[in-house]
Amino acid sequence: MAEPGFWGVTPKEATALRSYLLKGGFLIFDDFRGPHWDNLQYQMKTVLPEANWIRLDGTARIFHSFFEIDHPEDLPAPYGNLEPSYWGLFENNDPQKRLMVIANVNNDISEYWEFSGTGVSPVNLENESYKFGVNFVIYGLTH
Repeated sequence: MAEPGFWGVTPKEATALRSYLLKGGFLIFDDFRGPHWDNLQYQMKTVLPEANWIRLDGTARIFHSFFEIDHPEDLPAPYGNLEPSYWGLFENNDPQKRLMVIANVNNDISEYWEFSGTGVSPVNLENESYKFGVNFVIYGLTH
């Protein structure tokens, strides 16, 4: 989901999304920064009231599901000098269990994909961003 800072979930949508996630679904939030993080946290409390966001670092399994990304924070956000961070919601709030949701906070990894090959971004950053995408998809399919 892109730009979750503008997202509002209805009770019916919250029930459906909760069911999807608890049945093994996986969700990626990307393309947001600053106060939009507050809205995402608020909306997800409607979906998973008991869930708590846990900051992810280079040891998180999602960063090693295909490519080895030891320092995910090293990929700079394409639109500014904000520090990117990655947050997850896990089954039973246990980082040893399945990651259900990842939020790329202060980041827009998909921006690199959108303009890939156009010269807007350096090729090395575009290449690194694809590693994140591949890892996210492989993780979602295998966990």
